[in-house]
Amino acid sequence: MPVPPVIDIPAEIQAPFESSQSFNSSQLAIPLEFEGSVESFDPVARAADLAATLPRQWCGNYTSFESNSTVDVELTLTSLKPMGQMVDLRGDMRIGAISTPVQGNLNAKSDQLDLLPLSPELTNDLEIGGRFLGLQAFSLAGWDAPRLTNPGGRLDLSRSCAVSESAPIRALW
Repeated sequence: MPVPPVIDIPAEIQAPFESSQSFNSSQLAIPLEFEGSVESFDPVARAADLAATLPRQWCGNYTSFESNSTVDVELTLTSLKPMGQMVDLRGDMRIGAISTPVQGNLNAKSDQLDLLPLSPELTNDLEIGGRFLGLQAFSLAGWDAPRLTNPGGRLDLSRSCAVSESAPIRALW
């Protein structure tokens, strides 16, 4: 078996280190100072405030990504309890013609909402075991289906429900 050739490389080759600033060890003793203020946000106090001031009535619609159908939704919150930085939610939700009790949590620090419909009978596009997941509280939430074959949907709620009153009729004479 032939012996591989040996190549002699000089060891004196080094990359020069150039620094634009000189190191001063006295800078290590300088105390670190922050500009601005320390975060004073209190999520526990905000959870208590949300439980007291959050509207109890929410209206909007649900649009399914599977069938592209839209149905009206009405959410009525009957119980809001602050629990640390979370708000425990209980109430009823009407989705189209189907009514279901709901239970959920609202995180006062991140505004993340988890809302679970508890009825065994839901619409064709909503399945038992799914949940509404909102990253902007109630304003916009998505349906998180229990199966990967269901693409989910979008729940869009607003703080107030429009009262459908007809405009007064004025006489022409």
